[in-house]
Amino acid sequence: MSLPSAVSDRMLITVSGAQIPVPDPDRLIHLQFRRFAGCPVCNLHLRSIVTRHAEITAAGIREVVVFHSSAAELRKYTAELPLDVIADPERKLYREFGVETSPRALLDPRGWPAILRGVAHDAYAALRRKQAAPPTAPEGGSLGLPADFLISPDGRVLAAKYGTHVYDQWSVDELLALVPAERHA
Repeated sequence: MSLPSAVSDRMLITVSGAQIPVPDPDRLIHLQFRRFAGCPVCNLHLRSIVTRHAEITAAGIREVVVFHSSAAELRKYTAELPLDVIADPERKLYREFGVETSPRALLDPRGWPAILRGVAHDAYAALRRKQAAPPTAPEGGSLGLPADFLISPDGRVLAAKYGTHVYDQWSVDELLALVPAERHA
């Protein structure tokens, strides 16, 4: 994997049609690469982000979440998220940032507890009609690996994490610990 050292200016379009500048001239960007729309494991992780979203925003971080699904499919699952959600069904951003797919995404035992928790939560929520059921044949497949990037306002990649299994990404505490000291002032 070739980690980009800097990100060129671009405008990403969210699933709701908003334009997001990357890099953001005023804030850090936590660019997350998740798997597919309705992914129970991704939903589990994003609930932890949403729970602490005020803290993340107060640290000067904008959350931008990329999925390898279409905007139409993502809207079924992400309408209530206070995050900028980006559809990348052709995986252009995934390729640019070196984010891969692998059978180890699901086969690594370290990810199994998250798979079980995520599936149980989403199945219960679907039964109670609180959310759409996870897809049985996800767009783009189910073997995606997560990745996280922290991008400065000038486009430098301050930190990156390439996941080795389905639930291998920064926790909120790890993300907040990466914020440069001058941004805390």
